[in-house]
Amino acid sequence: MSLAGKTLFITGASRGIGLAIALRAAKDGANIVVAAKTSDPHKHLPGTIWTAASDIEAAGGRALPLVVDVRDEASVAAAVEATIARFGGIDICVNNASAIQLTGTLQTEMKRFDLMHQVNMRGTFLVSRACIPHLRKAANPHVLNLSPPLDMAPKWFGPHVAYTMAKFGMSMCVLGMAEEFRAEGIAFNALWPRTGIATAAIEFALAGAEGLRHCRTPDIMAEAAWTILNRPSRETTGNFFIDDLVLYEAGIRDFDLWRVDPKAPLMPDFFVPDSTPMPAGISLEPVA
Repeated sequence: MSLAGKTLFITGASRGIGLAIALRAAKDGANIVVAAKTSDPHKHLPGTIWTAASDIEAAGGRALPLVVDVRDEASVAAAVEATIARFGGIDICVNNASAIQLTGTLQTEMKRFDLMHQVNMRGTFLVSRACIPHLRKAANPHVLNLSPPLDMAPKWFGPHVAYTMAKFGMSMCVLGMAEEFRAEGIAFNALWPRTGIATAAIEFALAGAEGLRHCRTPDIMAEAAWTILNRPSRETTGNFFIDDLVLYEAGIRDFDLWRVDPKAPLMPDFFVPDSTPMPAGISLEPVA
């Protein structure tokens, strides 16, 4: 299994999970399009498209850093054209870019509502749409959305309905496009973590710096994504994957290596259905 020579178009790849997925593919010698907005250093968040590109090339891949606003059709089209000009095609599209605000209805300004829906749902639809004509030409084409299983439990909607709608919109793209393009062999899948992942979203939008101790590292998502993207696209589509279940099925048994702090209990993530099985021998409790 290898992504050597494959071209991955990854949104939001300047940091966090997107960058981790890029670095995992880069180890194989893949071509990575870093499609993100951060060209200049952010006052709080680490990483730019340039630092990500440098890290990708140091890991063994080839990088194309592009300033891309996934809300803007012209920006996305130009990025796809630049990708084709540089690498000759697109094999994999990873819709990772996302906006978050965990507020109730009256606390969510419409400007923020629009941002979450434009980045999460519209951006995913737009980027997928732009990549599909090129994915049709790929040998094993995949689209992977970093979005949750479609679980309509009210508890996911009540506390932050705007954000939930925006994330579930990404998952609805998986549901619809997997069926629409099934006969063409383009895989559309979603990947979601069982636990919190140590990213800026946890630190700044949810639990602060202390919350990071109760997370797994982005590398678990990268390894799960790599596993999915190596599967035959015609046999792997329309799925809503959970990270540790993907890796358990692949034969991995030691999940403690991805804990930020082995002595801290792991924080369950949002949107994981209560019916989701836990891999045998795996626990969210602290390591003894």
